[in-house]
Amino acid sequence: MGEALARTPLYTRHRDAGAKIVPFAGWEMPVVYGSIIEEHRAVRTSAGLFDVSHMGEVRIRGPQANAFAQRLFTNDVAGMDVGRVRYGLLCLEDGGVVDDVTLYRVGQDELLFVINASNIANDLAWMRETLATGKFDCELVDESERTSLLAIQGPKALEIAKRAIGFDGPPPGRWRFRTATFAGLPIWLSRTGYTGEDGFEIYLPNEGAVRLWDALLAAGQGELQPIGLGARDTLRVEMGYPLYGHELDRGTDPVEAGLERFVAFGKGFSGEPALAERKRRGPTRRLVGLVLEGRSLARTDFPIHAGSGLGRVTSGTFGPSVERSIAIGYVPADHAAPGASVEVEIRGRRSAAEVVEMPFYRKEARRKG
Repeated sequence: MGEALARTPLYTRHRDAGAKIVPFAGWEMPVVYGSIIEEHRAVRTSAGLFDVSHMGEVRIRGPQANAFAQRLFTNDVAGMDVGRVRYGLLCLEDGGVVDDVTLYRVGQDELLFVINASNIANDLAWMRETLATGKFDCELVDESERTSLLAIQGPKALEIAKRAIGFDGPPPGRWRFRTATFAGLPIWLSRTGYTGEDGFEIYLPNEGAVRLWDALLAAGQGELQPIGLGARDTLRVEMGYPLYGHELDRGTDPVEAGLERFVAFGKGFSGEPALAERKRRGPTRRLVGLVLEGRSLARTDFPIHAGSGLGRVTSGTFGPSVERSIAIGYVPADHAAPGASVEVEIRGRRSAAEVVEMPFYRKEARRKG
């Protein structure tokens, strides 16, 4: 028998709300409460509440915390002031992606990495090996098991969070976080998310998770609803956001994945020489967005026929906000320009598709429409 699946502190709330619970990255998680399309549209038009407590949190502190973090992280660490959040990647020496992460500047010599649930054990092992090899004077503390993370996203998210938590002053700016207090517990309000909508990701000790979940739903009655992993995925695909294990893994690198803007060359991070060479030579494949004709849906690992070359789909879905069949995938570099025609093989039949720029969904276009 396999290992027992973990549960977040909100498991009973999901079960009592009628959610369909599925295994995900070693956890029992809600995939949908009612309808994925309705939950997706609720986030785009009002607000949605997500339990993402399965994510991992790793704190680094000490005299050489900054040097160690920069060794791990592709983006710039030194340029972050306290309260800043940055997205970036952890890479092997050959440039392959260990994980994509967010980094929080907590203090001058203290930072916090937020890592993917499926990678917690692997990330920690790699971080500890790098710490021991480099002999950095700092400590690494895994806070994953005692930390809960809720995300409230959508046009009405900030207003609802303010009512529920009652924090003083303005909210933090985009890609920034601030501390607050809820039910006597310290929390972080991070102006970040994975949906393309405004809102908060809220970090707090496990013992406050149920109370905060209930308070947010009460404050957002009629405007806020819980959202499962199904809509979380359709929302992120519409934005072209990568998911580790789909768009990213140890066999892919940030250059071919189109994430060079999160790579600060010259900082000495793991994998920098290999990525600099890959950038110089140019990748043989690139990650692109695809819009398919008709309603046929592309799924992970479906072949992409691009001239005489072959690629593969990494994620595919029906986009409820764009009302099209959309996909993300790797194609040969000579077929990666927007407007290129390719074919996606779906159960033995080929469906025409066009390479397009991502994101698929843009709020400005939606307003004009």
